[in-house]
Order: sequence, then structure tokens, then C-alpha cells
Amino acid sequence: MPTQKYLFIQRSPHGKQQPSPAQMQEMYAAFNAWKEKFKANILDMGGSLKPGGKVVTASGVTDGPFVEVKEIVGGYMIVTAESYERALEVAKEGPGMMGPGSSIEIRELARS
Repeated sequence: MPTQKYLFIQRSPHGKQQPSPAQMQEMYAAFNAWKEKFKANILDMGGSLKPGGKVVTASGVTDGPFVEVKEIVGGYMIVTAESYERALEVAKEGPGMMGPGSSIEIRELARS
């Protein structure tokens, strides 16, 4: 039984090209197969993030994230696993890794 929670942060290169309709079909098929295989580990599918947002600092609020960044955070999800190694396995097989330059940052959530 998985006991620890992990935050998966999906990143992709800034300015990435949109996939073709055929590539989108392939990505959806891979995503659905992955989701079925790891359904016991997926606690919250999270979602994609809309462009823009705000950055809050002690000195104020500005528009962000900034276009100077090399990567864009595109989405997140929360996964549960019995070990960090299992969380890595779930991430490595994920369709979010299909695109060139894509990555998933994995952060263990602190227990409260």
C-alpha cells in the first residue's frame, strides 16, 4: 500500500511546437495506458496550467512567469508510492516524458 505522496511538476521547453493531430492521438493513447497502469498511484491528476499568472514577493506583485525562462511549468499531479524509487518509475513511464526537452520534477511532500 503506497504511503508517501509526491508532487510531479511537468516542465517543457519554452516555445515548443504544437504536436500534429496524429501525434496528439498517440499521446492520448499513451497517457490513457499509463493512467490505467498506475491508477493505484495517481492520487490527484492535477491539471495543466493556464499561461500567465502573478509572482508575489515581499515588495509587491508582478506579472509572470517571465518569457526569459527556458522552461515552462505546464502542469502538476500528486502521486502516492511506497518509495521514491517507485515514484521515479511512475514518472519515467509517463507520457509527459515523450516530448523533446520535457521533464518531470518530483518532490516528496512533507507529512503533516
